[in-house]
Amino acid sequence: MNIQINGKVESFVAETLTVSALLVAQKVDMPEMVSVEVNGDVLDRDAFGTTVVKEGDTVEFLYFMGGGRA
Repeated sequence: MNIQINGKVESFVAETLTVSALLVAQKVDMPEMVSVEVNGDVLDRDAFGTTVVKEGDTVEFLYFMGGGRA
């Protein structure tokens, strides 16, 4: 299965893959701090375990960082 993740096509052997499993497979640091968009829709964190990513889907991991001027 091929999925585009953050603009790069990645291949996976699994036929079905949840967003939670995808975060683990991609070794995302601090997944609790990442928002996920699938095919343009931002997911609720509660849906990570039940949302299945399919062949050809586009996934974006959105990392929010604090900071700015003092």
